[in-house]
Amino acid sequence: MELELRHLKTVRAIADAGSLTRAATALGLAQPALSAQLKRIERALGGALFERSRHGVRATALGELVLERSRIVLPAVTELQEEAARFARAPRTTERLRLGGTHGPLLGALVDRLAGVAPEARMTTCTSWSERELAEQLAEGRLDFALAGTCGSAAPPGAEGLVWREVAVDPVFVMVPDGHPLARHAEVNLTELAEEEWACVPGDGCFGDCFSVACARAGFTPRRMYETDTASLVHLVQVGRAVGLCRATFPTTPGIRTRPLTGTPLAWRHLLGWHAATQRQDTAATVLAQARMAHAGVAASSDSYAEWMAVHRVPDPP
Repeated sequence: MELELRHLKTVRAIADAGSLTRAATALGLAQPALSAQLKRIERALGGALFERSRHGVRATALGELVLERSRIVLPAVTELQEEAARFARAPRTTERLRLGGTHGPLLGALVDRLAGVAPEARMTTCTSWSERELAEQLAEGRLDFALAGTCGSAAPPGAEGLVWREVAVDPVFVMVPDGHPLARHAEVNLTELAEEEWACVPGDGCFGDCFSVACARAGFTPRRMYETDTASLVHLVQVGRAVGLCRATFPTTPGIRTRPLTGTPLAWRHLLGWHAATQRQDTAATVLAQARMAHAGVAASSDSYAEWMAVHRVPDPP
């Protein structure tokens, strides 16, 4: 016989009652039936659980062990049953949204907007510098939606069943320290940066190759490129160690000016991805709409990007 929860409840009832007679009454059983059940439980556990006397029953050492474990197991199972019942009764609006994204302000802005339109949704987030890793998590069902990106018109990270929709396209700006000679220029020609060292955040797309091609067209080869996290990139620019590459939505930061590159030689396309088989169309449409509005808000908060957009009209994404 395999031990079941009802057996632990029986042992608990006998211990609480202090006698088989009182326990049988509490359980609504005949005493012979309860005695037979106790014997089967004791055989399954390998020894006597109670010592019987004319004054009632008292737990043996094995019985005390079983009772101690039951004090943990029974409340835990009860709590699990109650939580499962609450989950089953919860309205559809309390769906889970697992969001992923690369570095940048867009993921936080999207979480903020979704929290406003779906306050009951349970949201979690994760970040990765790797667009491919985010695509894999979508394909494996570990994420519901992911904000990723591609350089220019490059294909999005591929995995069977994934859907990618464009959120927006940003020009790539350059970050220079406040004291840099080019900091007060309205825009910067890439050739003016030929003697600089560079910094950017890592990625597994073609951005590095596209940057090298843009530099070659401008007539130079970059002296050095530091690939690092955002905080370290900001520090390298602030202290004048390097100039940085960033999306135009990069937030205003003390000690740094972001400036557009003449002719927009580099662009970044923001994408929202999900798995077609696991997401409802209405949910995907809502998240996509909120992602586009989040991008618009982030773009408007950047003074240099707002100035650039006033001159270069950006078409709405399809």
